Amino acid sequence: MRSRSIAPQLAEFIGDLPIGLRAWDGSTAGPTSGPALVLRSRRALRRLLWDPNELGLARAYVSGDLDVDGDLTEGLRRFWATVRDGKGLSKPGIAELVRAVPAAARLGVLGPRPKPPAEEARLTGRLHTTFRDRAAIAHHYDLGNDFYEALLDPSMAYSCAYYPADQPDLPLADAQRAKLDLICDKLSLRPGMRVLDVGCGWGSFVVHATKERGVDVTGITLSARQAEHVRHRIGEERIGDRARVNLLDYRELTGEPFDAIVSVEMGEHVGEINYPEYTATLFRMLKPGGSLLLQQMSRAGNAPGGGAFIESYIAPDMTMRPLGRTIDHLNNVGFEVRHVEAMREMYALTIRAWLATLEEKAAELTALSGPGTLRVWRLYLAGGALAFEENRMGVDQILAGRTPEAG
Repeated sequence: MRSRSIAPQLAEFIGDLPIGLRAWDGSTAGPTSGPALVLRSRRALRRLLWDPNELGLARAYVSGDLDVDGDLTEGLRRFWATVRDGKGLSKPGIAELVRAVPAAARLGVLGPRPKPPAEEARLTGRLHTTFRDRAAIAHHYDLGNDFYEALLDPSMAYSCAYYPADQPDLPLADAQRAKLDLICDKLSLRPGMRVLDVGCGWGSFVVHATKERGVDVTGITLSARQAEHVRHRIGEERIGDRARVNLLDYRELTGEPFDAIVSVEMGEHVGEINYPEYTATLFRMLKPGGSLLLQQMSRAGNAPGGGAFIESYIAPDMTMRPLGRTIDHLNNVGFEVRHVEAMREMYALTIRAWLATLEEKAAELTALSGPGTLRVWRLYLAGGALAFEENRMGVDQILAGRTPEAG
């Protein structure tokens, strides 16, 4: 009985298992082929007992108390399919929780709630104040420039790349360059134009547009590490007379409006309550007759922040809204939406390229940021690629203009 005590008992309690299960005592249950969930200690179950949800699973995985043997992406795919089919793994009700207590006692997993992993965000203050937004951005983007340099392509583009329909195998660096060229083309950039990049990241667009299109670009970011990196790149490329970066919140923008504005996957960090102010600021900072290119992720239905794992470990306070709601926000402040291009499948390709690099450079990235951070990113990228592949998340480029009559 002892050799089968843990995994079989758990299987009886959980119901249908989409993947195999292996416990710390060597007992197994569930499918024998494909990925398997590995419970390395009683603390994994204790975490799930206290938080019987996505957050509990994430904490157990990030801490190393729980692992997946085999293809993590395939494991997540089977998990989500089981949830969608209603065959188990749903949020437990009161009856299930009451039944779990004696089972937990038999397994010896009762005890105090384990501390969350150190990698979990701990923000304070009122939602979407400038102070809290800076802390939220720092949690993710100030991880370390060395980490992102190892993970991303040489341009340091941290957003969906562009894969032409006949080139799904395009190298990531080329696909990112294609995305930057596409943005420049949609904005009809010409030498001498003044361009604002809101949420400029590590400067991929700032450097590309300045060098390739001869424009004058001002980037803003809330990440001190990003600003440091962009300034270094500007110096290396000797484009300091036409490119600059400011450590600045979008709400702090003042001065003369720009000929064009680009904001790539920054609007997700604004929050629904502040999105009208964000779009109004973009409108105010754009000259009449100018164009805005907004690239942004979207999500319909539940979990607009991406779910408990994303909100706790990756992008605290993030909000993704349906595409139509974003267009409504743009229209409400006076923008004319001229073109929308869906890029959902391209994000799955982009993220899978990042995940391949993560696995290839796992030892290097672990040395830079620790094993917990590597596990966070492995789960983040595997789950993110699947979310775009299965249409649970989308991403779009929206081209909008401020008509001369509006000025």
